[in-house]
Amino acid sequence: MNYSIEGGALPVLRVFLEPGETMISESGGRAWAKGPILTEASSEGGAKKALGRMFSGESLFMSKYTAQGPAEIAFTSSFPGRILAMELGPGQSIIAQKSAFLCGTYGINLSMFFQKKLGAGLVGGEGFVMQKITGPGLVFLEIDGYCVEYDLAPGEQIVADTGVLAVMEETCSMDVQMVKGMKNVLFGSEGLFDTVITGPGKVYLQSMTMPNIAKLIGEFIPSKG
Repeated sequence: MNYSIEGGALPVLRVFLEPGETMISESGGRAWAKGPILTEASSEGGAKKALGRMFSGESLFMSKYTAQGPAEIAFTSSFPGRILAMELGPGQSIIAQKSAFLCGTYGINLSMFFQKKLGAGLVGGEGFVMQKITGPGLVFLEIDGYCVEYDLAPGEQIVADTGVLAVMEETCSMDVQMVKGMKNVLFGSEGLFDTVITGPGKVYLQSMTMPNIAKLIGEFIPSKG
């Protein structure tokens, strides 16, 4: 299987399949296809895992695309940014924001990931439930805006606005902490909470978040009255 990621800030993933090769995505995730491809709806792992995907921001059912001959299938990002390709070994996992999963090779497993600390779930922009994506296989993820990668040493930390964390390796941990200082809380423009990611492991941060974009657009929408 070969693939190419094209389009700059409005990316499209084109996957070139050989007969028998299979891709999976959210239900209806395919943008277009060329050549003989069999499309099937599947719960992929049974009802329990299907419900887990739903609560982590994905579809209840998955779409399964199997090439019946040489074929091409394309998936497009739903938001300006980057499509990130990651190869996962057997049992290797990453933790991603809700709706980050674009598609992957057959064999990739999606499940819920609960934050260990309750504070991270109640106030974190990433939410109480994130996605856990486990190999083996190749997975493609949507990153909102520009993506910056860090490789954190054991105990090394990054402090970020909530919602900026896109993906982290399972070896990393995350917590949400309230901004210190009454002046910072009352007059600061950074928000009430910070996301703290601790290594070891790779972390992928995104420069744009959906809530921030919605807030900016909302200021230009006339209110009824």
